[in-house]
Amino acid sequence: MGVADNETMTFINETYQRADAFLFGRRTYELFAGYWGAEERARAAADDPGNHPITDALNTKPKYLVSTTLTEPRWADTTVLSGDVAAAIGELKAKPGGELQVHGSGALIRWLLDNDLVDEMNLLIVPVVLGQGTRLLPDTGRDIALDLVDSRADSKGVTIQVYRPNGRPQYAE
Repeated sequence: MGVADNETMTFINETYQRADAFLFGRRTYELFAGYWGAEERARAAADDPGNHPITDALNTKPKYLVSTTLTEPRWADTTVLSGDVAAAIGELKAKPGGELQVHGSGALIRWLLDNDLVDEMNLLIVPVVLGQGTRLLPDTGRDIALDLVDSRADSKGVTIQVYRPNGRPQYAE
């Protein structure tokens, strides 16, 4: 991320390091596996641990893939979740002390929100307007109340907001 400063990059690195496992949708999984899981990148991280915090985290911690089409993942330590995905994710979340993180995976995030399976969202907003692309949040669906836990901006205008879902919003009548 070329527009983030050192403070934001530290936040990103620390976020990946505190994960106990990662949850991906198929498209993001394929992108991440092709880049972060590439043999040469994984080997470089293994040879120089600590200098590649994102690569270290992604290549040493379990990965869970929600997919109905990809049944044989190529990235080591990946488990495919299919069938009753909500129950499988509920079981993963119930494990003691673990932090299950989702990076990217917009369709999966929208599904997780709709199924009340999100505990916290870290949103990084980069000061760039894209003229096209998929929305993070759906055009339709249930309203979700969010509590702001933390908010800050870095020296380059990247903002970090941390939210926790808080049920359905109450509107004044």
